[in-house]
Amino acid sequence: MTSRDATPREHKATAPKSVGCFVLTVSDTKNPETDTSGAVIRELLTAAGHRVAGSAIVRDEPAEVARLVRDACARDDVQTVILTGGTGITSRDSTYEAVEALLDKRLPGFGELFRMLSFQEIGAAAMLSRAQMGIHARRIVVSLPGSPNACRLALDKLLIPELGHLLREASR
Repeated sequence: MTSRDATPREHKATAPKSVGCFVLTVSDTKNPETDTSGAVIRELLTAAGHRVAGSAIVRDEPAEVARLVRDACARDDVQTVILTGGTGITSRDSTYEAVEALLDKRLPGFGELFRMLSFQEIGAAAMLSRAQMGIHARRIVVSLPGSPNACRLALDKLLIPELGHLLREASR
């Protein structure tokens, strides 16, 4: 059987069980004591058996966000970069644009599924989220909203169940 014939279950069976992750909080106001979303992401990743290779907080400045994502993706111990914050529609929200410009491939299904799940929790306000996922330098890059509840939803329902599978496919 070729890998094309393999089922998602078979893919998951051969996927890495532990993924090295870098968590980047994008915020003009958060600091290590108030970064609840970054803390939620790190806690959920660790509890699921993944490694947090590093984390940082950066102001919502597109050039700085892009630089930190590129730097994280260049590290051997990082296979996934998860950003939280800056995905809304205010004038200061620029994570989407900063990350979008870096992506070699886009996975629009992630944002679609995230907004669908979010709609079930918060209603029509879910359409304001510009959560996204894609590939940069054969690394998974995910942009999540700054809300701890949104981060928990994305990790519990989408990322943690598929992270190893995503990495397996992105690194082939």
